[in-house]
Amino acid sequence: MRVEKKLLTKEYAARLNGSPFFIVVGYQGLKVEHFNELRKRLTVAGAEIHVVKNTVFCIAAKEAGVKTGLDGALAGQIAIITGKKDIFVTAKALKNFAAEFDKLKIKFGYLDNERVEQATIMAYADLPSLDVLRAKLLGLFSAPASRIAQVIKAKSEKAE
Repeated sequence: MRVEKKLLTKEYAARLNGSPFFIVVGYQGLKVEHFNELRKRLTVAGAEIHVVKNTVFCIAAKEAGVKTGLDGALAGQIAIITGKKDIFVTAKALKNFAAEFDKLKIKFGYLDNERVEQATIMAYADLPSLDVLRAKLLGLFSAPASRIAQVIKAKSEKAE
């Protein structure tokens, strides 16, 4: 293997090791300005996309510890999406983009070294964000306390 390919392989292996997930997408037929728009949306979501040769990515994935599921799955023009944040925000950005520009095809992904199919990634996109879930949970915890306060206030006003 040439030195350039070895360096690329090491770079992609480091990206995969530094990310809790990766998503493989096909971008054939996507115009450059649309691809740049996808990059912007993914940056906002805390992710990045890189076009990579299939053979280089296959070697990098094996070096990063991805053991199964790549044989025959990498065909055509692919790009790899990695991120530092959660996969749910990235999946939502991908789903919205794919709805606007039908050329983007979500193939599959990996989350914590487990293969995730396209349908599961789309289901992740429909889940609320972590901040929304935290707000709902906080509301559930505070609802009984505020209800008790209302009852006590009503009793004290009735007693007067």
